[in-house]
Amino acid sequence: MIRPISQCLAAFLALSLFSCQSPAPAKQETPPGLDLSLMDTTVNPATDFYRYANGSWLDQVEIPADQDSWGAFDELARKTSEKVLSILESTIEKGGFDPATDQGKAVLFYQTAMDTAYLDELGMEPVEAELRKIAAISSLQELETYLIESAPLQSNAFFSFSVRPSLSNTEVNAGFLNEGALGLPGKEYYVKDDEETLRLQGEYKSYLARVLQLAGAGEEEARQEAEAIFQVEKRLAAAQLDKIQKRNPLLMNNPRARADIAAMTPSFSWDKYFQAIGLGAVDTFTVMQPAYIKSLEDVLSEEPLDKLKAYVSWTFLNSSAKYLGRDFEQADFDFYKGVLGGVEKMEPRWERVLNVVNFSIGEALGKLYVDAYFPPEAKAVAEELVGNLKKAYAGRIQNLEWMSDSTKEKALEKLANLRVKIGYPDEWKDYSRLEVTGKENGGSYAGNMLNVSRWAWQRKVEKVGQPVDKGEWFLPPQVVNAYYHPLYNEVVFPAAILQPPYYNYQADPAVNFGGIGAVIGHEISHGFDDQGSRYDARGNLKNWWTEKDRERFEARTRLLVEQFNAYEPLPGLFVNGEFTLGENIGDLGGLNVAFDGLQKHLEEHGDPGLIDGFTQNQRFFLNWATAWRSKYRDEAMKKQVKTNVHSPGKYRAIGPIVNMPAFYEAFNIGEDSPLYRADSVRVVIW
Repeated sequence: MIRPISQCLAAFLALSLFSCQSPAPAKQETPPGLDLSLMDTTVNPATDFYRYANGSWLDQVEIPADQDSWGAFDELARKTSEKVLSILESTIEKGGFDPATDQGKAVLFYQTAMDTAYLDELGMEPVEAELRKIAAISSLQELETYLIESAPLQSNAFFSFSVRPSLSNTEVNAGFLNEGALGLPGKEYYVKDDEETLRLQGEYKSYLARVLQLAGAGEEEARQEAEAIFQVEKRLAAAQLDKIQKRNPLLMNNPRARADIAAMTPSFSWDKYFQAIGLGAVDTFTVMQPAYIKSLEDVLSEEPLDKLKAYVSWTFLNSSAKYLGRDFEQADFDFYKGVLGGVEKMEPRWERVLNVVNFSIGEALGKLYVDAYFPPEAKAVAEELVGNLKKAYAGRIQNLEWMSDSTKEKALEKLANLRVKIGYPDEWKDYSRLEVTGKENGGSYAGNMLNVSRWAWQRKVEKVGQPVDKGEWFLPPQVVNAYYHPLYNEVVFPAAILQPPYYNYQADPAVNFGGIGAVIGHEISHGFDDQGSRYDARGNLKNWWTEKDRERFEARTRLLVEQFNAYEPLPGLFVNGEFTLGENIGDLGGLNVAFDGLQKHLEEHGDPGLIDGFTQNQRFFLNWATAWRSKYRDEAMKKQVKTNVHSPGKYRAIGPIVNMPAFYEAFNIGEDSPLYRADSVRVVIW
């Protein structure tokens, strides 16, 4: 995934990025696009290009108290959220919305979640029945029965179940078994023993005890139970693949017959599980981490029942805490945002709830957003932009010196088969089976979230063995982001990303190519990064490379790993070049193809000349750098490096461009510059 933009979409219809030559409004001397007041032109761009492009912004902007980091993307995301809020508020104010419609369900969900006094009054009531079921378990067999019956709640104790296209045949959906829930963000937080990790483990145990006390446990009981839960999670974490291994799809493609799965964990009846969830007729599932599933046998057979129950109860309670009263939400915030991110205060209630709506029943709300801000004609304009950049990408593949003709042919086939989705789905998700209940009928925020889990679970299991719906979206239109899906071989650009400053119909070509052009190129490049390149034109996990070409590709990616390994955002904290490799390849490939697109545009339509003293090539690189201006709290930076596959913003801005000769030429950067990279270490992949 990448990042966004904001403003008058109606004007977006008027012109195409690749054919726009309309002049700016008469009163405006130069096209919009770059805010020079946010630069620091006292700095030599050859010394510190990131500060040259963003210095005044870095000096003036403070990270909001309710955020762990802040940047151009976050500014746009908040503006977009405010637009969606205005839609919700006006709909509620008008009244009379039909809660049986998809849009009405989104509004009712939001309205119910915003009534904090009512939620405080309810307290634990929405989850008490489930917690009582767990407390009543008296044997391992009863625990197994509970895990099977509670599968639709998707709290993922011990293991999780997902559905997606089969890795070997993406025309059909398959079931996947994966690892279970952990309360900390990843394996690293459990298996390391450095001072910082031990401190965070202690903070996590304190959070555990705090929530358990809110749920009714005594102080000492909560402390002991917190320690027991942590020890179970630590054992589960130790058996998981690490974050680098998880990026290798070849390690995750492990189809297993049900009999083989049963043999992995004899203490759990997988046959009963699959029968109960409606998949008794399916013989084979993909076990993404076989060693982990095998490790469950030792956990289930060796750990005391009380510890296992405590872990199960915690995974459910922790998944529900932020949807209960304000005391629970505060505890959740204080640890996950405060301790792990350094955030000082919560986002406004409306924004927190809106984010939940977006990622639970987002398309129901997306209909309202699209009606207000994204006319259908805009899709055609954006599709043309992608089409032109696909052509530019094809040209780059054809001219690669390091790749053989046979592999080029397969790469071009994959590019030609790349599916493009713009704006919003052609067919919206059907929420008719989802029950959303308002206050008047005893509904609650947590209760509605549990209903969403049950609804999503039913949709999920019904897909197994069925043809893949290639029209389905995995982000709603109002979310500012974009993505490439390797199993679908598709790039997806929700409506919210097709806004200024990434795309502005009034801006000069360089600004648009350095913005939305690079975003589009980034997503296309994911089809050819270290992970995406493992999938063929149909999205199947299948090798289409010659052995020599793969070796050459990996030699080039190693240089990129080494480059990013050297970046040090905090003293002693280095970017993990291998963990962030896919996104770094996306940025490098995307920026190169966007630059090629700009040159083609200028050849066909003419160069507008200097704008505010900068050439088109200079403005291209400047806009790319401004797109990734960002500031982080120290805690957030540490978490980013540990858990996020994207490099910190500064290194996304600088990392790709110092591999491009055009950047050096644009700003007259020589070998004496600290930014300079010799030809021998410059990375060219796509």
